[in-house]
Amino acid sequence: MPTVIPTELGTEKISKLLKQYALPAIIAMTASSLYNMCDSIFIGQGVGPYAIAGLAITFPLMNLSAACGTLVGVGASTIISVLLGQKNYKVAQKVLGNSVVLNVIVGLLFSVFCIAFLKPILFFFGASPNTMSYAYDYMFIILLGNIVTNLYFGMNNIVRVMGLPKKAMGATIFTVVINSILDPIFIFVFHWGVRGAAIATVLSQFLAMLYVFYLASDKNRIIHLKKGIYKLEAKIIKKTFSIGMSPFLMNAASCFIVLFLNQQLKRYGGDMAIGAFGIVNRMSFLFIMVVMGLNQGMQPIAGYNFGADKPQRVSKVLRTTILLATAVTSFGFVIGELFPRQLAFIFTTDPELIRQSVIGLRITFISFPIIGFQMVTAYFFQSIGFAKKAVFLSLSRQVLFLLPLLFLMPTIWGIHGVWWSLPVSDLIASVVSGFMLAAQHRVFIRMQQEQDRQSEQQLQTSVKPKENQQ
Repeated sequence: MPTVIPTELGTEKISKLLKQYALPAIIAMTASSLYNMCDSIFIGQGVGPYAIAGLAITFPLMNLSAACGTLVGVGASTIISVLLGQKNYKVAQKVLGNSVVLNVIVGLLFSVFCIAFLKPILFFFGASPNTMSYAYDYMFIILLGNIVTNLYFGMNNIVRVMGLPKKAMGATIFTVVINSILDPIFIFVFHWGVRGAAIATVLSQFLAMLYVFYLASDKNRIIHLKKGIYKLEAKIIKKTFSIGMSPFLMNAASCFIVLFLNQQLKRYGGDMAIGAFGIVNRMSFLFIMVVMGLNQGMQPIAGYNFGADKPQRVSKVLRTTILLATAVTSFGFVIGELFPRQLAFIFTTDPELIRQSVIGLRITFISFPIIGFQMVTAYFFQSIGFAKKAVFLSLSRQVLFLLPLLFLMPTIWGIHGVWWSLPVSDLIASVVSGFMLAAQHRVFIRMQQEQDRQSEQQLQTSVKPKENQQ
């Protein structure tokens, strides 16, 4: 009889829970960021600066692929965490099975479409004759393994909310280790260039996917993979997509924003400006992924306690996560402002690429002290199932603010205007997030006050019969 149920989410001390769930996720996400950096470092040092620019061209398509994966993975894991809080294990089991099938379908459709039109897509994303071959060779192999990627990331999210955060962390670290071992072998020994980096990525994710499927099949878990749970149900699909729509739109918007950003960088700074963005993107993601790890640790705690109607615990985990995220991004601000040249030199020795990377790093990292707050706020609304608010916050920074700024600011300040549009949009989005979070906090206060009032009435009711007996 399955007995393993993560009920401690509703009773254990918040700080201990956040450490238990967030620390493995932070390690996993940091490791994931490092493994992306490894690709860029080995490609930059082993192939050349145009290869880094070619890799940067693939970022929009990689973001779109991630968007399709999070549409299912994040949506399903959020539903499962809330259902576990409600002790609705039967439906949680069905969500688990549906998520596997949906990941396969979504991953396959995305791969088939993109492979059919890959060269036109990459040209549209800003590839030039100098960078096309690198971008195409890398992305073609990544797309062949897209189903593996979707299943790995989707199931890893679910394994985490099933009460196995350390196991989920171990799976991610495993991919980093394997990828870091295979990258130099495939690039420097076999001379496979960017193809080697892509093969290393897919192969490491395939091995990790097998591991998370093994974990999710454990019959001792209250929910696990088994026969009879894979039939798609319209209600589950709709709910999964509605909650997953926030990170989907965030990643999809990021795809089109990076597409336009690449075009503006190419227009005002050339291929080397795109390469500089590739370096800036990898370095900024190192800190952003730590915040994402905090968010992933917050998700099951916030979702469970929201489902269990415990607003005070929901507010506490939110406050703690915001403070930690702000500390992380503030540290990133210090590193980016003080050591930009050293950071760029890790990826390349090309003087022009280093020069443009230093400019991008210093301008982009200027807003880092505030972006942790904005990221946590958007993810919080998603964690408690408030899909519309999460979608709005996810899109506001990129579509409502960044896109117009990317169009207007370069016409005045050129390449510097392209870079400055990023921190300015972060500032505006953080202000909007603050207003929305304050409104939600007032709701939680009223909920807690109502619970306290009801508890006091129940206490008085229980005391009166005893007084009458005396």
